[in-house]
Amino acid sequence: MKSKSTRRDVFQAIADPTRRAILALLAMHAMTPNALAEHFDTSRQAVSRHIKVLTECQLVSHEQSGREIYYHFQPKKLKELSDWLEPFRQLWESKFDQLDEVLKKLK
Repeated sequence: MKSKSTRRDVFQAIADPTRRAILALLAMHAMTPNALAEHFDTSRQAVSRHIKVLTECQLVSHEQSGREIYYHFQPKKLKELSDWLEPFRQLWESKFDQLDEVLKKLK
């Protein structure tokens, strides 16, 4: 049986709006779990569970500083996701350009 961490993927992590919000906060600067929890109407334990998912997907790393743990955004995984999505983005843009041309002809 696979461990939980091997079943996690970036898509699962970013599917949740709270995790996306956590990533946005961490993209600005490193934060402790308590500092992150202040931004949400949820318990610190719930925020910690979200951080765990993000860490398992390698979107977040942590660093011990004295008694505090600081979490840092790791953009490399999102870059991999962006690279994977790029051909689809190009296809969508091409389709929208074609639609624009059809709509111009209809005017």
